[in-house]
Amino acid sequence: MLLFTPFDFMKADIHPKYVDAEIRCACGNVIKTRSTKQTVIVGICNICHPFYTGQQKFVDTAGRVDKFQQRAAKTAAAAEAFAAKKKKKA
Repeated sequence: MLLFTPFDFMKADIHPKYVDAEIRCACGNVIKTRSTKQTVIVGICNICHPFYTGQQKFVDTAGRVDKFQQRAAKTAAAAEAFAAKKKKKA
């Protein structure tokens, strides 16, 4: 039985070096992995991300639902006013 590794089929001297790497987060967490870069710096990781820490808040900061409802009400009022104005002319 023959066992092949990916390195048996790769062309020589065209691929980047695959080295041990560290992923560093702004919170101070360090993750050891392998990559073509020795150091990768990220702003947020699974230790400090709000989704994983349970501190996630679902807040409608822009008030999109309220803005949509206000636009819909304004459009309905304008349509009624137009219909009433059209009825008076006829």
